[in-house]
Formats: sequence, C-alpha cells, structure tokens
Amino acid sequence: MIYRGASMLAAMYLLGACQTPAPRAVASPPVDPLAVVNQYMAAWNAHDAARAAGYFTSDVSYFDASVGVPAVGRDSAQKNVIQSFLTAAPDCIWTRDTTFAPIRSADGIAFRWTFSGTNTGPGWNGPKATGKRFSFSGATLIRLKGDKIQFQGDFYDAYGFYKQLGLAR
Repeated sequence: MIYRGASMLAAMYLLGACQTPAPRAVASPPVDPLAVVNQYMAAWNAHDAARAAGYFTSDVSYFDASVGVPAVGRDSAQKNVIQSFLTAAPDCIWTRDTTFAPIRSADGIAFRWTFSGTNTGPGWNGPKATGKRFSFSGATLIRLKGDKIQFQGDFYDAYGFYKQLGLAR
C-alpha cells in the first residue's frame, strides 16, 4: 500500500497536480499620459536636459516642424532639441495651455502650449544671442511606449518666433 501511494504521489507530481502554482503577474496600473507630460515639462522648466530626456525611449523620434527632420534617439533629441533650447534661452518656461483640455488616448496625448524666454545664449543652429524676449504658442503630439515618450511632434509658428528674435522680417 505504501508503494502504491508513493506511485500515486509521483504520478501527481509529474502531471503537475502537486506543483506550486506560478505567481501571478501583478498588473501595473495604466500610465496616465498627462502625468508623464506634466513631469516631462517640469524637467524642461527645471532646465535639466538630461532629466527631460530621461522621459524618452532610447529610439525616440522628436520632430520639430520648423526643422523638418526628426532627431532620432534619446541622445540626439537631448542635444539637438532640448539642450539647444535651454542654451539659447536659459530662462525659458514651457507651459501647457489649461484652457483647452488635452486630447488623450491610452498611449498618447495632444495639447496646446506656450514657450517663452529670453534669447541670451547661442542655439538654434548657430545664430548669436539677440537678447530679445519671445513668447510663442504651439501644439504637441506625443505617443508613449509604456511610461516613456516614443514620438514627439512640435508644431508652431517658427516664422513668428524668429520675427520676435529679429532673425526674420
């Protein structure tokens, strides 16, 4: 009888009946695109390019409509977009327009904003600082992958911006 009981236990073990069930994966809470954007913009406003770029996937595509070609990759976006703006306007402030509700989906967000500051440093492809204040509005489209920005598209009146700096007539 002991032998038969041991055989039964061995068979149950082989069939998986006595195995400890695998732990269930704990579902992570859904990502709130607006929370990601607010934290990302706070990093810009703290003038911390590395922290802001930390919100990007490694293969981010950052499209600035005034440039026409995207900066691809976290390092490129940090250097060629974020740091460029922070160097050109060390006092810059980027604010989300709260009079218009952002348009959200599970993995993206679109919102209006205003960007302002004083051009006291070089940047934007090399023009010398003008010392002039500027303020312009635009819209951004962001697509997330998890809690990171995989695509950002910024659309604004670059001509009006350059006019404020005295770089266009």
